[in-house]
Amino acid sequence: MTTPDSDVPRRKCHDAPMGPLSGVNVVDMSVMISGPLAGMMLADQGASVVKVESPGLGDIMRFLGSSKGGMTGIFANNNRGKRSLVVDLKNPVGVEMMQALVSRADVLIQNFRPGAVERLGLGYHDMAAINPDLIYVSISGYGPDGPNSHRRVYDNVIQAASGLASVQGDPVTGVPSLFRTLLCDKVTSYTAIQAITAALYARATGKARGQHIVLAMLDAAVAFMWPDSAMDAMLVDDDANRSPTIGSNYSITSLADGFISASAVTDAEFHGLCAAFGHPELGDDPRFATALARSQHISELVAMMVQYASEITLDQFLVGAEAHDVPASQINTLAGLPHDPQVIHNEIFIERQHPLAGSVREPRPAPRFSATPATVSSHAPSFGQHSDEIATELGFDAAVLRAAGVIH
Repeated sequence: MTTPDSDVPRRKCHDAPMGPLSGVNVVDMSVMISGPLAGMMLADQGASVVKVESPGLGDIMRFLGSSKGGMTGIFANNNRGKRSLVVDLKNPVGVEMMQALVSRADVLIQNFRPGAVERLGLGYHDMAAINPDLIYVSISGYGPDGPNSHRRVYDNVIQAASGLASVQGDPVTGVPSLFRTLLCDKVTSYTAIQAITAALYARATGKARGQHIVLAMLDAAVAFMWPDSAMDAMLVDDDANRSPTIGSNYSITSLADGFISASAVTDAEFHGLCAAFGHPELGDDPRFATALARSQHISELVAMMVQYASEITLDQFLVGAEAHDVPASQINTLAGLPHDPQVIHNEIFIERQHPLAGSVREPRPAPRFSATPATVSSHAPSFGQHSDEIATELGFDAAVLRAAGVIH
């Protein structure tokens, strides 16, 4: 179900005339994904973002996973559009440089463990004293206080702590499972950028000056999960009518030569699904004609559907599903996704040459603004690529700072 490589659009990333966040200055002190992805999305929407790293390793994402030319895919995927400043914040001059950078910033993002930036003299109150209009974002695993606030976390830990791993549990055995994507990190990033733009709006409309946004990954994960996964758990009273959650019924269907996911919620959709499998008569069977009847004969129905699915090809089913208006899709792989006709039509991916990593494929920003377009911003920077440039902009002598080991 894929098309030749030539079908993948190869176009240059465009320079937006003015992104929606053009003129916003961001200092990104965060590492890994929960903060950096938020900073990258701000950059794609026009903000000027400086990524601040410490000498030595800097952001560990520079060394994790697949790489080429010293640039990893995961770092490039979360840090495009930024300039890189490597500065020693344990050096008083480095702190002075950071203070100068913050004095002209609109937003600061940091995701160190609670207390770490305060020990450096770079906490919210320190920075607000320098710049009262600063929107300061503190991201942590569990929050700044409480019994678990001191604990180190990664995405999988928050998947466990938030209940998301239990939601992914096997419906038969109940054994929990983890999402094989860094879901909590990314949910936290999206939550952060929404909060940042809300705070910028509040400042622009005179509701506030700067403010401190405190964001726990645990809080973001629970808020993300709750709207549907807790459709039963939110009803506390014992006399509530209980039913399985929508997502608990999700499954993959194996066909003769591939896999699909399909849903048949209404009676009409169920009739369409039967027709797509080549057995329209099944929809008229009294055992399955209504939702109640299907629930009472679910074992028989599942066995028959599994059999019918094994006898039909992917192409045959997809043609039938479209003809009978069945919500369904083949299971795309990451390798096949760029060749999907709808993905090509939406121009989701661009391919371009990274100065270190060579040919790279990246998704454009998802929202399409009609008047202030976002853009696939400049390439993720190398370590300290812009240190001299930024130091000079701030009024420091870059050569002196470099010789003293303050910048790298």
